Amino acid sequence: MAVTPGQFLKCRHENSTKETNMTTQFTTKRVSRTFFIILTAIWCGAPLAVVLAQGSAQVKAKQQYQVSNLPGLGGTSNGGNSINDQTWVSGYARLPNRNRHATLWRNSSLTDLFTLGGPNSSVTWNVKNTAGIIVGISQTADPEPLGEAWSSAAFYSTPNNVGYVNLGFVWQNNQMRGLSPFPGGNNGFATGANNLGQVVGWAENGVHDPTCCCTQVLQFRPAMWTLGPPDQIHELPLIPGDTSGAATAINDNGQIVGISGICDQAVGRRTAKHAVLWENGGVTDIYPDAPAPWWNTPTAINQRGDIVGFAGDPAFVEGDIVHAFMWTREDGIRHLKPLPNRTPKHVDSEAYGINEARQVVGVSCDADQVDCRAVVWDHGNTPTDLNDLKGSYSPFLALAKDINNKGEITGRAFNPITGALIAYLAVPVSGH
Repeated sequence: MAVTPGQFLKCRHENSTKETNMTTQFTTKRVSRTFFIILTAIWCGAPLAVVLAQGSAQVKAKQQYQVSNLPGLGGTSNGGNSINDQTWVSGYARLPNRNRHATLWRNSSLTDLFTLGGPNSSVTWNVKNTAGIIVGISQTADPEPLGEAWSSAAFYSTPNNVGYVNLGFVWQNNQMRGLSPFPGGNNGFATGANNLGQVVGWAENGVHDPTCCCTQVLQFRPAMWTLGPPDQIHELPLIPGDTSGAATAINDNGQIVGISGICDQAVGRRTAKHAVLWENGGVTDIYPDAPAPWWNTPTAINQRGDIVGFAGDPAFVEGDIVHAFMWTREDGIRHLKPLPNRTPKHVDSEAYGINEARQVVGVSCDADQVDCRAVVWDHGNTPTDLNDLKGSYSPFLALAKDINNKGEITGRAFNPITGALIAYLAVPVSGH
């Protein structure tokens, strides 16, 4: 499903292909696509020298940011993936043993959310809840009975990224609990939570689906859990003819976005044949004329129902290049371009977060993901490189994953001196 997401997001957005051989965000084109200059050197093996040689195109900025590092758990890879209007940042932090834990930063102080008994956990999508609930994915202590990698392998580091059953989790009142999959299924994944006690994601059922490939065996369906006690799972409808799908985000109006397609790898690709919106009990393909039948992945929805994400390219079935979009009810699909005037030329763009002011954040890359930069589309189709707005902050801003209604941004930065990936918080500076 770019995880990154999973992340049907990209591999460069979460881990090295050497670490996972998988890609955010469903988080998942590359995590999951599931899916950055310098990060690719870490995740996808691109030459760091090329990255460091890149010059930064200077632009006249209307808004500057004060950027700060968020603390970790002793490892060398941290990431902020979600920020709500209370400035709660959530994501992951790696431990010295390479396992990673879901983390929450409040006032820049880190809380380890721990796991459901297995080695790894992570918050991978824009949760958005402001009532004290965090959701994500965690390994349990149970071995995976069918040998599935599930759509989690792209969100964890080797050597423990596979081999365990994964469940979506809810963290509430300082405790993590697992969310059950559909009857007969083993694995689940939670992506977003609204303030109505609803959590979305995807979960396996017991159907051995012939459209599954690679290590995936069971089909999975988009899910919405109403939180209890007891927590109850509900299946969201697919586009007719499809067999699998995933929900990636939900707002306080109960509008849900996600993907619909076939089982495939459980990390996007042809599972993301259709980019969909669920509302009033029905499902709508919001991009019926998408140029490719893969990687069409909504990643976020705001309270007014505006949707952002990325769409596949006909020439790249593996999702190496995708194209950011915004969908609004009044205008339909609008393409969000990559950064102009870059060498090498930027051709890949991915949108991951949107606020009520329709500010959108994401990433822009060249074709080989050698030069990838955190960007903001601020009421326009052409983005601004956040590295041109970061003041004296020295690490490189490689990815922007979410933005709240204060205009605060979180994502991942890269320290070229230490090689560490850093979770950051970028706060708009008043007076600009």
